[in-house]
Amino acid sequence: MKITYIAHSGFLAELEHTLLLFDYYQGELPAFPGDKELFVFASHRHPDHFNPDIFRLAEGRENIFFVLSHDIWKSRVPEGQKDRTVHLKAGEEWSRSGVMVKTLRSTDEGVAFLVQAEEKTLYHAGDLNDWRWDGEEEDWNRRMAEKFRRYIEPLRGVRMDAAFVPLDPRQEEHYSLGLDYFLTLADYRNPREGAEKIYPMHCWDDYGIIERWLSEHSDSPAADRIVRILGRGEAFIQ
Repeated sequence: MKITYIAHSGFLAELEHTLLLFDYYQGELPAFPGDKELFVFASHRHPDHFNPDIFRLAEGRENIFFVLSHDIWKSRVPEGQKDRTVHLKAGEEWSRSGVMVKTLRSTDEGVAFLVQAEEKTLYHAGDLNDWRWDGEEEDWNRRMAEKFRRYIEPLRGVRMDAAFVPLDPRQEEHYSLGLDYFLTLADYRNPREGAEKIYPMHCWDDYGIIERWLSEHSDSPAADRIVRILGRGEAFIQ
């Protein structure tokens, strides 16, 4: 499997027969092999996760499907692509051509995706994160943490090949709350548990935040599973 980091929360996973494009909104897209089915995911309507230009990918291509969160207005979908588009709410399941999708509720807009294809399992968090902010009331932050832990609970014990998880420098000292709790959902001392590779995202091009986490968590049993992303367009082979 080849994983290409596009920008922000955008990633392309290329499998033997299938392409999975997550949350593209800007950045240079690699060439898509025409013989592979392309599934395009958008976790919610925020402009840093959904760009209606994704529908241009269907030009001259029949084997493409769009998997969108329910909060993305159907009016944003071109008439010619409606029969290739599905809108999913939290807690729903959908499958096509051997690609199976489950959704989790987000602590912000939309959903998170758990996708199985060609014996690979991938998780894309979208904006499902523990969004703690110093400017918010303590009760708000407490409720956010409670909701996050409840919404992400379906991932407990789930083996994943790749997980795309927010690591947001805007949260300052709270930047890693979501990732840190994600790592408690499995025993990372056991190489057969948890996510094989974890790709930090939502970093706003501040890739130093990844090195900060690795420096502050050097004794974490999951440290060797955190992918060091240095810039847009990087590709990784798993």
